[in-house]
Amino acid sequence: MLHLQSESQLRWLRQVDTSLDEILVDHAHCEHKAAATAMSLFGAYVDCEELTREMTVIIAEELEHFQMVLDLLKRRGIAFRKIRPGTYGRKLNLLVRQNEPQRAIDRLLIAGLIEARSCERFKLLRDHVQDPELADFYGSLFESEARHHSTYVRLARQFASADEVRLRLDELSKAEAIIIDEGHSLPRMHS
Repeated sequence: MLHLQSESQLRWLRQVDTSLDEILVDHAHCEHKAAATAMSLFGAYVDCEELTREMTVIIAEELEHFQMVLDLLKRRGIAFRKIRPGTYGRKLNLLVRQNEPQRAIDRLLIAGLIEARSCERFKLLRDHVQDPELADFYGSLFESEARHHSTYVRLARQFASADEVRLRLDELSKAEAIIIDEGHSLPRMHS
């Protein structure tokens, strides 16, 4: 369902165990970036009615999640601050082809893969952390991330056949697996 071709490694859970506060701060930044990505797609493809309608829903949900993470940080006495981003998103976005409609397809599928990886990571957090509030919180976000993934993949079919989208999703998913398996030394939601 999520089109991921790898599972997160134990290395990431060790980062969670040693740097949970920093991962929570990064999560807030990820929700902001997810809303910004949906807004960018809305602006770039404003003539695609279904896409713009779906992006308004995703933007609202991502901003709500952003606020929820900010509230969580505040309750825990963790300052929301600027942090250096990991390389996951940048590396994925380097795979975007430049000519339309391939650019639209790639942008949508990469957004979908990021949502899929977030979904997988939220499930891991739900099952791993010993904190009931965090376990409940991440369990509550799981479903919307999976739905966002499916929405992005479905919208890519507005720009190409289902077969073309499936083939490109497989290619990008393989590349995403390599990127996530390489990891990053910074403790991030997608390190």
